[in-house]
Amino acid sequence: MALGFCADLLTGDPRRGHPVAGFGRAAAALERLLWRDRHSAGALYTALCAGPAVAAGALLERRTAAAPVPRTLATAAVTWTVLGGTSLGRQARRIAAALEAGRLGRARELLPGLCGRDPHSLDADGIARAVVESVAENTSDAVVGALVWGAAGGIAGLAGFRAVNTLDAMVGHRSPRHRRFGWAAARLDDAAGWPGARLTALLAAMAGPDGRGAVRAWRADAHRHPSPNAGVVEAAFAGALGVRLGGTLSYGGRVEHRPVLNPGGRRVTVADIERAVRLSGRVCLLALLLAAAGRAAAEAARGNPPGGPR
Repeated sequence: MALGFCADLLTGDPRRGHPVAGFGRAAAALERLLWRDRHSAGALYTALCAGPAVAAGALLERRTAAAPVPRTLATAAVTWTVLGGTSLGRQARRIAAALEAGRLGRARELLPGLCGRDPHSLDADGIARAVVESVAENTSDAVVGALVWGAAGGIAGLAGFRAVNTLDAMVGHRSPRHRRFGWAAARLDDAAGWPGARLTALLAAMAGPDGRGAVRAWRADAHRHPSPNAGVVEAAFAGALGVRLGGTLSYGGRVEHRPVLNPGGRRVTVADIERAVRLSGRVCLLALLLAAAGRAAAEAARGNPPGGPR
């Protein structure tokens, strides 16, 4: 996992041929075949997408179980595939650079590459707030959650978490088309993301400039957010950075009035994007150390050296 983490740091996501993008295309094709405005159809769709990803990961780990070097390389490759921390930071910094240069139109063009927020009515501070919220949420979704499941379930855990998280991004929102069909994917993603979100919030409190503020906002405000996981990490980041997050936003033409997280904080500015990216980096590194240590301890408890045969 450490090798895969370093590969992501050095290269980020490939522009072409990314396996997660291929999974997304296959899932979109299957949705066109299976879509019905029913919970049962969405549950079948979720199982048919996520199940093979988990099975393929388990098969790969089993095939390489007796060969430490192939197993290490396979785990590193899958880890690199499922992590997105470097690309997250790069996109956030591109938006910050556009805002700092006074290119509001360019920042609006770039924002959909980071989150699903409607950018056209946002001013510079509104875009900055959206970026900080996305950096916080995706620190858990794109890195920490995957590492947690990698520590718990090896290659199958890594692949399964990314499959579930991708399905939630595709069909888990509350649009008229996906309100019922995407219910199973959304609930499964909530369950899979639960441990990673809490670990992200804890590490943000440890690594952030205001640890007490992070814990205070987490405890006071996270439960008021509509997402059981995004609320936790966004509140912790808001408290750690001393800013206000949440409030009115727009997704796909739908206006949502979300609660303000850390209401005693100041308004987000462009400079807070870099602060959020740096905090995200520290959180991800700490999560890697904990996940690798946890996986090594589990291997040792089973009598296997880390990366060695079972």
